[in-house]
Formats: sequence, structure tokens, C-alpha cells
Amino acid sequence: MTSSRIQKLSVDRQQGWKGYGHQAFVSCLTGLYSCQWKHHQHTGSQFGHFCCSKLECGSFAVIIVTFCLSLVFLYFWTEAQNDYNDFDWFNFGNLGFWFPWSMVLLVTAAVFFTYIAFLLLLSVCLLSEGQRLYLHWGHKIGILVTLIFSIAATAVLSDLWNEKWETVLLSFQMTAPYLQVGGVLLMIFLSWPLASHLFCLRQRVRRMVIIALCGAVLISLYLVPLGMYSPCIKERNSLGPAPALIGHRGAPMLAPENTYMSFEKVVAAGGDGLETDVTISYDGMPFLMHDKSLRRTTNVEDIFPNRTRSPAAMFTWNELQQLNAGAWFFSVRPTEVHFNSLGLEHVMQNPFKTASSLSPEDRTQAQNQSVCTLRAVLELAAQYGKLVIFDLYRPPRGHPYRDMWISRTLEVIQSESSIHSSQVLWLPPELRELVQETDPELQQTSGSLAPVEELQHNHIVRLNLHYSSMSEAEISKYSAVNISTNLYVVSEPWLFSLAWCAGVHSVTTNAVHILKSLRRPLFFMTPQEYSAMWVLTDMVSLIVILAVFIFHWWKEHRVTLCSGRNTIHDNGRSPEFRTGMNDVWSLTML
Repeated sequence: MTSSRIQKLSVDRQQGWKGYGHQAFVSCLTGLYSCQWKHHQHTGSQFGHFCCSKLECGSFAVIIVTFCLSLVFLYFWTEAQNDYNDFDWFNFGNLGFWFPWSMVLLVTAAVFFTYIAFLLLLSVCLLSEGQRLYLHWGHKIGILVTLIFSIAATAVLSDLWNEKWETVLLSFQMTAPYLQVGGVLLMIFLSWPLASHLFCLRQRVRRMVIIALCGAVLISLYLVPLGMYSPCIKERNSLGPAPALIGHRGAPMLAPENTYMSFEKVVAAGGDGLETDVTISYDGMPFLMHDKSLRRTTNVEDIFPNRTRSPAAMFTWNELQQLNAGAWFFSVRPTEVHFNSLGLEHVMQNPFKTASSLSPEDRTQAQNQSVCTLRAVLELAAQYGKLVIFDLYRPPRGHPYRDMWISRTLEVIQSESSIHSSQVLWLPPELRELVQETDPELQQTSGSLAPVEELQHNHIVRLNLHYSSMSEAEISKYSAVNISTNLYVVSEPWLFSLAWCAGVHSVTTNAVHILKSLRRPLFFMTPQEYSAMWVLTDMVSLIVILAVFIFHWWKEHRVTLCSGRNTIHDNGRSPEFRTGMNDVWSLTML
């Protein structure tokens, strides 16, 4: 045997081993997608024809639809993280027990999306290898479950929490430039299998339809930035100062909410203000409590087991002082409920899952917190020059201070604390004219939008609005007449960055310690930087996609010239998918 023949045999054997490796790769793809692990079960697609039956084409289309719907829901729920605590609190009020439903929903959505994305990737890889698609019935059930979950979860949340779609729209102002880049990268990834099968089709009409659809999608992605708006795309010198940070019920990630320790944490973190909720005790002491009852944030069931569901305002200050307002932050404890078939509910505490990060000293301090008075918070704010804003709850019927709740609160501000009235953002809308006459130094704050003339007539100097009301134009309009804007509750860095870019003056947040560390808004860029990113992405992607299509056209044209346009092998596969194993087998038979 001559040396050239031995060398040729060695090369062919190396190609054979590569063929074995390639076949193993295809077998793995087919096994995962179709549960067909044997080589004889694999079937290639005929040159110039579709890759699968109409039923499997329908399954592939359902995978794409399910992928899109699960992606939409996952994006929606991921962007709603700012309000997970509100969602869990809403469920607590309806179900009677605390459970991290928001995180369970997020993990479930992520698992389903990952599963569908994996199936979609497998199907695209199989199509690229010229294999017919046969989706296993188990995967079809999994796709159906994912589809039902995505549709049902989206529908239910849209009905119960419709305003969160406004959060999604706000998020697009931040992420749209990067989503556009992601869409272009996806088109680059899909261009290879698409071009591979496009030039295998013999029907010119189908070719033209596919090219037209892909071209329309690509052009749309290229032109999306023309209609895009983001307040974080602006000149650096036009960016104002960061919004002031007001601790929502203190720092509820670092200490039990509405306790003195919680407000101390805000001061230590560099916060600019304190937000709380004020209730009047039965004997006239304004104290801090968000809920109507004491059940969630105190040990009232241990001290007053027969008054667990009594309104917080119906307790005297002496009784309130007997309660522990911090131990709940670390524990899971059973309490009686009426609707639970087991007669027990487990109240899940530590709502932000941050209690474990506290030092031993902080844990000890937090576990021994008591119910806090409004006067104590006012004194803390006066000492460190912080703003104070609070919701004031009117006592229930039969309460001695039901008709004096405002005058009693004003008395604490003016006579029982050293705070200056200008540090207090007065939010309660009741008897606003009387309050203005009694103490004109208070910063009158409105919780709703209104015409400028009406706000000025009511001496409003600040708006306290939900963050979904964020509008750069509206904020600028009110700012022009010296009416500042505070948004609540803003705890996610991306949302805080958006508020910063929009010119918001202050935000109420659960995460003062996190937002204080931001030195500039996330996703901030100048128009010149964004234009460069946009043009560069579009040009590079267009060159790559054209190169992929030209390569596959050249490849198909070369195969056609060498093998004939109608050549189809016995195994049903195009010559371009042959591995080289046949050459090795022929050589060994000599």
C-alpha cells in the first residue's frame, strides 16, 4: 500500500471519528426531544421539503407561542419585584396567613420558561441538522401545562393587579434599548438554521414569503429606536440630583417595621426622611401601626388572646406597652383563625428575607422592640434634621378620639415634640383648611393629582403619588410652580434610576441602604452613546446575517452542481448532511 493511500486512509478514518462524534450529538438532540435514542429511529428530511409533518409543524408553532407567552409573563413578574411585599401582604389579608407567594410564582415562571426555551433550542438544532421533528408526548403535556400556567397567571394578575402593567410600560423606558439589541442578536442566532432550510426549499413562493417575513421583522427591529423614549437617555449636564430617600415604615429590610430601631437604621443609612402610619390609642396616644389590628406585627395573641382581632386603636397605651413589636420579624408562629380547616395558620415573618443578615447585636435589639410613639419618631427627626410623612388613621366608632384625631396629632407635633413644623409633610386630606390655619408651617402634601390652580389654592407644596403615575412632563410642570413630587414605594434600583432621570424630588423606599449607594442612574447614557450603540449593532448584525445567507446560498449551489438538483439518498437526507462515514466504509471493504 503506497504512502499516499495510507495517508488518505488515515484522513478518512479521522473524518469517520468526527462522524461518530457528530452522530452522537444528533442522537443526543433527538433523544432529548423525541425520546428516540437509537440511531435507526432518526429520520432526516428530504432535500427541498419541509422538515416534519403538519402535526409536528403545529407542535413547533405551539412551542414558539408558549415560549413567547412564558417570556412575557416572566418579564412582567420580574419587573414587578418592587411590589412583591405588597403582593404578599395582599394575599395575607385575603388568605389569613403570610407566605412568600411572590417568590414561588417567580421560581415557577423561571422553571417553565427555562424548560420551553430548552425545547425550542433543541428543535432549532435538530432542524439545523436536517432531522425531522417528533415531539414526545411527555413534552407535549409539559408544553400544555406551561401554556396554561402562563395564560392563567397573566389573566389572574391582570385582573387583580392590573396597575402592574403600568410598571411593565415604565420598565420599557429603561430596558427597551437593550431589548432591541437582544432582539437583533436573536435574529443573528436564528439566521443560520433559517438560511439552511430556506435554500433547500424548491417552492419559490414559500422562499419569498419567508424572506419577506424575516426581512420585515429585521427592519422593524432596526427602526424600533426611532419611536423609543427613555428619560435616561440625555446629556449628562441635564441630569438633576438624586431623589431624596424617605424610609417606608423605617428600614423594614433591616429591622421590624414601624419600630424605633427601624427609623434609626434609616438615619444611619443616610436617609432624608421617615415615613410611617399613625393610629390613636384609646386614651389618646398617637402610636405607629400600619395594620388595623395588632396580630401581624406584635405578640397580641400571647398577651391578650381574647382581643387578637380587636382594632389597634381600641387598646390603651398602657396595654400597648406590654406588647413585643420585634420578635415577629424572626419567627414563624401559629395563631388561631376561623376559616382554616386545621384551626391554625402559620404566619410567615421576615417579609424581605433579610433578617439573617443582621448582626447578633442587631438581632437582640430587634427582638426587644416595643410599639413606638409618634412623638419618639418626631424627636428623632428633629435631632437629625429629617423629614416626616405619615398616614393618619381615624379611630373607629365608639373611640373617644374619633372626632379629635387630627387635633390630637397636631398637639403632639406642636407641643409635645421639638420638631419644626416645616419638617412635617402633612398628608391627611381631612380638615386641610383648618390644619393650614392652625399650623401654616406644615408642608401640605396631596396624595392625588389635580390642576395646578387647585393645588395652589389648597397650599399644596408636594405631591405624594404612586410610582406608576411617573411622568417626566407632569413632574416638570408641577416643579415649575414649586410643587415637588414624592413617589412611593420605590425599592428597585432600576425604578429609582428611572425616577432620578425623570426629575423626581424624593421617593419613599424600603431599601434606603441600597439606593443610597447608587452614584448614577442605571442604564444612563448620552444620546451620542446610544446612537453609536444602535448604529453599530444594526450594521454588524446586517453584515453577519447577509454573510450567513450568502454562505448557505453558495453551499446549496455547490451541492446542486456536484450532485444534481434532484439527488436524494436512500436514507432521505440531502448530500450536504452526509458525514463521511460512507467513504470510510467503502475504503475498508477494499
